Amino acid sequence: MEMTMTKDEDRARSAKSSKLILLFAMVSMTMMFAGLTSAFVVSKSRTDWLKGFQLPSAFYYSTLVIIGCSVTFYLAKRAIQKDNRKATTNLLLTTLALGILFVALQFAGFEQIVADGYYFTGAESSITTTFLYVVTVTHLFHLAGGIISLLVIIYNHFKQKYNSTQTLGIELGAMYWHFLDFLWVYLFLFLYFFK
Repeated sequence: MEMTMTKDEDRARSAKSSKLILLFAMVSMTMMFAGLTSAFVVSKSRTDWLKGFQLPSAFYYSTLVIIGCSVTFYLAKRAIQKDNRKATTNLLLTTLALGILFVALQFAGFEQIVADGYYFTGAESSITTTFLYVVTVTHLFHLAGGIISLLVIIYNHFKQKYNSTQTLGIELGAMYWHFLDFLWVYLFLFLYFFK
């Protein structure tokens, strides 16, 4: 006897599968960053490790901005669940603007480091700044994926693919964005306390 699924059951099954795949991806990214931060800790025993290195002020501001991204994305998800399309549009666009501002602040931080006389590569670089560069650029690559997914979500939102009963795309985007935000806050605190 063949069992058929209702449209709602099929949608719920698809949502569960999509969230599980995203969760596996986030776990693998977490493992990669755990490896990078472990290597950072082990490298601190090197004689060429910079003592008293200060993180650039732009990294402090970017941390506040990325926390703001999580708040606006969360509010966008709540707004679409209430079928408030205008608020969802404004909050998704605000999230995008904050995400771009975060990237700009990261590059401003790199410029501050170089202006202080520290380099990331070459003969004048140090293991400290090279690790800092690798960790933050790796995070920026993952954030680029987040911005691309946010652009797709915004496009789909303008095509009216989301409503109070169909929020999967926004939910997945919010999950990934919250993960990226948490990851940066972890990296920032790690770099602040273990530099």
